[in-house]
Amino acid sequence: MRLRNELKMRTRRSGSTLLLAAAVGLGAASCNEDSASKWECVIPAGQDVDSTAEIGCDADFAVVASPPLDATTPGALSVKTVLDRFDDGALHYQNSSRYPVHYEFVSANLSGDGLPIVGSLADFNNTEYYSPSRRFALGAVTFYEEPGVWTYEISPYDTASADLIAQAYHTIAETSFFGESLLFHPTSEAVEAEAALLPEDVKIITTEELYAGIDFQPLNLGESLGRLRFMTSEQLETQYVTFRDIVVLDAVPNDISVVTGIITAEFQTPLSHINVLSQNRGTPNMGLRGAHENERLLALDGKWVRLDVNALDWNIEEVTQDEADTWWDAHRPGAVGVPDIDDSVTDLRDVKEIIDDALPLVDAVKTGIPAFGGKASHYGALARIEGMPTPKAFSVPIFYYLQFMEQNGFDVRVAELLAEPAFSDDPAVRDLMLEELRDDMKAAPVDPDFEALLLDKLQAEYSGVRMRFRSSTNAEDLEGFTGAGLYTSKSGEPGDPDSPVLDAVRTVWASVWFFRAFEERSYRSIDHNAVGMALLVHRSFPDEEANGVALTANPYDVGGLEPGFYINVQAGEASVVQPDPGSTTDQFIYHYDLPGQPTVFITHSNLTADGTSVLSAAQTHALGEKLADIRAGFMEAYGPPASDPTAWYAMDVEFKFDGEPGEEPALFIKQARPHPGWGQ
Repeated sequence: MRLRNELKMRTRRSGSTLLLAAAVGLGAASCNEDSASKWECVIPAGQDVDSTAEIGCDADFAVVASPPLDATTPGALSVKTVLDRFDDGALHYQNSSRYPVHYEFVSANLSGDGLPIVGSLADFNNTEYYSPSRRFALGAVTFYEEPGVWTYEISPYDTASADLIAQAYHTIAETSFFGESLLFHPTSEAVEAEAALLPEDVKIITTEELYAGIDFQPLNLGESLGRLRFMTSEQLETQYVTFRDIVVLDAVPNDISVVTGIITAEFQTPLSHINVLSQNRGTPNMGLRGAHENERLLALDGKWVRLDVNALDWNIEEVTQDEADTWWDAHRPGAVGVPDIDDSVTDLRDVKEIIDDALPLVDAVKTGIPAFGGKASHYGALARIEGMPTPKAFSVPIFYYLQFMEQNGFDVRVAELLAEPAFSDDPAVRDLMLEELRDDMKAAPVDPDFEALLLDKLQAEYSGVRMRFRSSTNAEDLEGFTGAGLYTSKSGEPGDPDSPVLDAVRTVWASVWFFRAFEERSYRSIDHNAVGMALLVHRSFPDEEANGVALTANPYDVGGLEPGFYINVQAGEASVVQPDPGSTTDQFIYHYDLPGQPTVFITHSNLTADGTSVLSAAQTHALGEKLADIRAGFMEAYGPPASDPTAWYAMDVEFKFDGEPGEEPALFIKQARPHPGWGQ
């Protein structure tokens, strides 16, 4: 417990807000608990050293360890290791809080005074991670608390030979109290291939085996006060949650109305709808295996509680309703300003023409949103990036949604609903009335001139093509409000009686009045009458080979030293952001900017044959090229300010691989929007 508390304080002082940092209690492995052990502490109590040649007990480890810079797997504490081949294989466990990276330690402590001079950082990196004649073997010893395992790891891009890995592994095993339990953890596919050549006495553990032993997954960090409620994901379809609820769910739901905290008994993906919504709302979100059977949580069911999710662990405690009310009054989210609708635009505009090249990109996108919404405007900017494989598309402006609402009297009906006390006060009544409104909208006539304009456009430029009609409101992809997953998309094809075009159009328009969309806007004090729906229209993908989402950054890279792209992809049409219960996807970090471009898998899809990935190496590389172009293309608009160049910046990207039978599936980029941030 002393060690755990010490690490919490250290991490909090460092200001780290990303998920998956570390806290450990070493338990039975500690020499303090085994008087017969040959090991004893080697660092005098109270001393803080630059390095140590041995680790004799958990107290020694605590002195030199820190949360790892790469926090892909939750619940870890790590110490950097340096084996100096020039100095007869001398091993140094460096103080990883004082020296977070290897170069800082070796340049300060292993350069000169009879040792070779350590040169520039660039020369060091080029030599010590890639050259067979390198002086150092660089790695880290990491303790993973929940599975209770000690691992030796090297960087995912390190090209160390099996012989060098084995030398470092054996030296660590001989100089540490945990040596008999030490495992080698390959951190990328390339390292895994080299690990196959290791001698049998080097025991190996995979990332998936590590991940299977972890129960706590912090996703969006923060504190909130609310009423704790146990529910199943199915109950969310028929029961109502409120702004003041903290819900404990048996599974990851496809969606959820606004709540002040989420705990799921299944782990989530970082780009799942409910996590993106939690980040947008600024509410804590975590996974906890066995949450529905957790006695600590069950004892608080129905009570007012404080939930605190941080990078190290989580805590929950009972509070009074007065405390919860006071907290809510102080933390009620501020209102989101929605751009005024521009109802002067009536042309069906090709997306590339939405963006005015004469304006800075951020201004060009903002100029497009009042008429064409956030999704179509960002798509227009995406399509203008040279070589970007975006499906040809156009946008139906908000004007025609307003026309439809006015011609059918739905604008008056909405005003009446908003003025009705029962609608405002009772979520069941509100849900029912909104459903009735949507049903009537789906059956209402569309202006004949608009119908002719739309069908003529489709016949002239998309003849015989099944089309996808996607939502694009002026209340999404805004600064501080993504609106992710609030509305719907629908496919249609002219002449197809089973999928009429106008049915698709009306369905998307009606989704403005989804219950969950209404609740989300109410939570952020958005004027419902100020929201209009444009349409983004392009070919549909009815039978793609793979689909996925990606971030143009590595959310697990706590130290900013291992850049990469986070990619979450699934075979076929199975959703990655709204997965079926029990399904898993390929999740991996693609270190596109690092030599060798290593891939670090977090989980694998259970819809592919064992040992195979959803994407081929060539497809991963093709995707990486376009993610790099997207990162650069939107840097001007959303990149970090000059005053804080290390600030979080990522675009949230949607992609597909699709092709005709017998053809190599081609990459298509369907969306790019600014991501709201990680763990903020």
